[in-house]
Amino acid sequence: MTHFLNLIDLSADEVKHLLTEAARLKTAHARGIPTRTLAGKVVGLIFEKPSLRTRVSFESGIAHLGGTSLYLPGNEVGLGWRETHADFARTIAHYLDALVLRVYRHDTLDAVAQHASVPVINALSDWSHPCQALADLLTIQELFGSVEGRTVAFIGDGNNVARSLAVGCGRLGARFVLGCPAGYGFDPKFKADYVARVAKDFPAEVNDAAAAVKGADVIYTDVWTSMGQEAEREERLKKFESFQVNAKLLAQAAPGCKVLHCLPAHRGEEITDDIMDGPAAAVFPQAGNRLHTQKAVLGWLLK
Repeated sequence: MTHFLNLIDLSADEVKHLLTEAARLKTAHARGIPTRTLAGKVVGLIFEKPSLRTRVSFESGIAHLGGTSLYLPGNEVGLGWRETHADFARTIAHYLDALVLRVYRHDTLDAVAQHASVPVINALSDWSHPCQALADLLTIQELFGSVEGRTVAFIGDGNNVARSLAVGCGRLGARFVLGCPAGYGFDPKFKADYVARVAKDFPAEVNDAAAAVKGADVIYTDVWTSMGQEAEREERLKKFESFQVNAKLLAQAAPGCKVLHCLPAHRGEEITDDIMDGPAAAVFPQAGNRLHTQKAVLGWLLK
């Protein structure tokens, strides 16, 4: 059984295939050419965490492919407390053709996938966000013609989005740099996994935003305080103050540098309005690409 839980589980050829298929599906959709890969299929969306882009893009994508989606709030399903992950997975697989899970803990995904007889897709966990990273890679490919050879500077902490994008860049031959305050870099487990499974040269970590974006083709940022970190908000605002993506920082990057953000954005914190709404930003096309890359993943898993 093939699942889509971590980008690190995919080879470079598999990532390239998904990007090629996403581009094909995007073109077909723009031209009004129907694709019915999921005709007769039912996909369950189980979300423990709130969502806008992820839920809507999956529901729309499934509809575009001729399938049916069922949205199930995590508090109603009760993963791991109403019944065991194993019992849930063994039961739900009789009703659905695939599961999309947005969860607090990545352990939940692993436990469900271990017992599910249908594909499981990670729509976000505390450890990784592979659907977002695929959309990011497609956006970079569209902007520059290729991901290979580009420099991507992620300005923020070494979170789930940063991990997945770092792996994607490593798979496709792009240079990835993490710019963050001291103590907010990648954790030892991710470093070990990356070196063992992606490349021996681990991405650079720089504790100065201007140094991190030097020569960057892409500046990527994310909120400084994610869901579940609200108690750290005031401390994080102080620590990340000099890591704001603004006109001064953008001027330090390569000419023609583009700015990405996984959204939602806290305008005035990690990014300023003039950058978010300016010509360097490709944030909203990036969000739109979630639709097409997720359709590619669904088609790949349910082929």
